[in-house]
Amino acid sequence: RRPCFRVCYICGREFGSRSISIHEPQCLQKWRIENSELPRHLRRVEPRKPEVLTGDSCALTAENEAAYHSAQSQLLPCGNCGRTFLPDRLIVHQKCCR
Repeated sequence: RRPCFRVCYICGREFGSRSISIHEPQCLQKWRIENSELPRHLRRVEPRKPEVLTGDSCALTAENEAAYHSAQSQLLPCGNCGRTFLPDRLIVHQKCCR
C-alpha cells in the first residue's frame, strides 16, 4: 500500500502529510522571489491554496487533484510551439525554439 502523499499547490511535487506544512511556506517564498525577478510581462498572480469542499473519503484525492491543477496553471505556453514552461524556463526555451 502506498503512503498518503499530498501535492504542493505551488510546484506540483508530492510530500508527506507532515512535511507539506513545512514545504509550502518555503515554496511560496521561493516563488515570490523568482516571480519578482521576471520581466513584468511574464509575472504571474500569486497562487492561492485551492479549497475543496468534500466530506467523503475521497477528500485527499480531490485536494491533490485541485493542487495539481493549481500548479499546472502557473505554466506559460511558448508562442512558437505551444509547449508550457515555468516562466524562467520559457525565456531559455524561446532562445532556441523555431
